[in-house]
Amino acid sequence: MARKTVSDSRLDDAARAGWLYYVAGRTQDEIAAAMNISRQSAQRLVSLAVAEKLVKVRIDHPIAVCLELAEAVKTKFRLKQVEIVPTDPGSEATTTGIAQAGAGELEQWLKKPEPLTIAMGTGRTLRAVIDQLSPMDCPQHRIVSLTGNISPDGSAAYFNVIFSMADAVKAPHFPMPLPVIVSSRQERDLMRSQPLVAPTIELGRRADVAFVGIGEMAMGAPLMQDGFLKAPEMDELLKAGATGEICGWVFDAKGRLLDHPVNERVASIEIPSRAHCTVIGMARGRRKHAAIRAALAGAHINALITDEAAAHFLLNDE
Repeated sequence: MARKTVSDSRLDDAARAGWLYYVAGRTQDEIAAAMNISRQSAQRLVSLAVAEKLVKVRIDHPIAVCLELAEAVKTKFRLKQVEIVPTDPGSEATTTGIAQAGAGELEQWLKKPEPLTIAMGTGRTLRAVIDQLSPMDCPQHRIVSLTGNISPDGSAAYFNVIFSMADAVKAPHFPMPLPVIVSSRQERDLMRSQPLVAPTIELGRRADVAFVGIGEMAMGAPLMQDGFLKAPEMDELLKAGATGEICGWVFDAKGRLLDHPVNERVASIEIPSRAHCTVIGMARGRRKHAAIRAALAGAHINALITDEAAAHFLLNDE
């Protein structure tokens, strides 16, 4: 007897249920509530995802609506590439989904035989990406950090990814032995001119691809949580129109880098030129929507990995 063909819409639902179950870690009751179906239907969809080989370590079926959203975002903002992952209705604050997608994208670049310079930002999202990375040997590539690996207290920055990534892929790596933000422009210029730092900066500027997180600007934002900015400084930045940041570089709602003393103290490498580098921005969550839009408005990135909710925000916002 011929095998019954499963409809595309049924596979879409199975892929979504499989993603919620295996990637987001939701129970079948939670999936049923999120998809507005019965628990039995949720169970059958998860089983179908396995039977159709949609479930591996990562979901191996592009949900149709995500593909459509990705194409629409790509066209609207004239981007090189866009990947949209499902939104987990029960989790606003995690990197679930985009970490797996980011790891898959990073692995595609790492598998290229020609030597590449791969630049990495820092932060919680990129740390989650590296945690998902498959071990491999990539001696042909060079990994360079766009941001410093030192916290304000002199300790190693917890969310800097250069060392853990290099360990996973066995590639030469070039860290930035600086904080993200220093005390003055003069200190920044002096530090960046040092013989051990200047070559790394030049390497980062010539990167072939860069993976960066997009941070929101608000009280309690990562730059404050990690000790690089104090509350009065953040308050001042917000009054000046700060909306988002990439590698510590702060920009307003239109994507313009703020003419502010804090940006003069950023020791991170400038975001590589989009003329020769694919700069992949990664972020999800409602609190980051405005920052993602601003990063696109300012053309700080030319590729994006985000979720459905952010895609809808970007497409519906005028």
